[in-house]
Amino acid sequence: MLPVSYEVPAAALLVLGGVVACFAGYRLFRVVLAIYGFVLGAMLASSTMGISNTVGMVLGAIVGGVIGALVLTLAYFAGIALVGAGLGALVAHVAWTQAGRVDPPAAAVIALSIAGAIAAMLLQRYVIILGTAFGGAWTIILGVLALAGDRRAARAASTGGVWILYPFSPGDGRQWIPIAWIALGVVGAAVQWGMTGRKR
Repeated sequence: MLPVSYEVPAAALLVLGGVVACFAGYRLFRVVLAIYGFVLGAMLASSTMGISNTVGMVLGAIVGGVIGALVLTLAYFAGIALVGAGLGALVAHVAWTQAGRVDPPAAAVIALSIAGAIAAMLLQRYVIILGTAFGGAWTIILGVLALAGDRRAARAASTGGVWILYPFSPGDGRQWIPIAWIALGVVGAAVQWGMTGRKR
């Protein structure tokens, strides 16, 4: 969680990181891991500080971000497995949402996450391209919404709001978001396969 005055810089960093991930994620996979490790570490560390302690939150975000970036960069194969597990969990949520249910059972999420992690290790190139393209697309959308003045997106970008993790449950008046996310993810994957994915 970051102070309100840091929402715009955080959103701009999300857009920048999302563009790198979406369109060059395979070629720059270690950089992408560092970016997302930094974001995750910063969110976790800053959330442990009190909301009135601005300096503590910012320092916590920086220290936690550096630690998160180092951990994911050094854990290259773990990062690949995490991308696959994340895609597996996403498939579970999408399938249950489209079937009219709210949340998938924990066993289905766990099973599909494990299957995704195994598939990611066997099909690294394809999983990295798809995972970074769609992950980057979602990050771009969230960052652009926050920069455009959407207060819910700005709060989600700086506090880790719930809908940030669920592109297929974006809330009222946001039915266009899943379509934009899929379209941008497909374009990002096509760019990576066509240009940046040929050689590594």
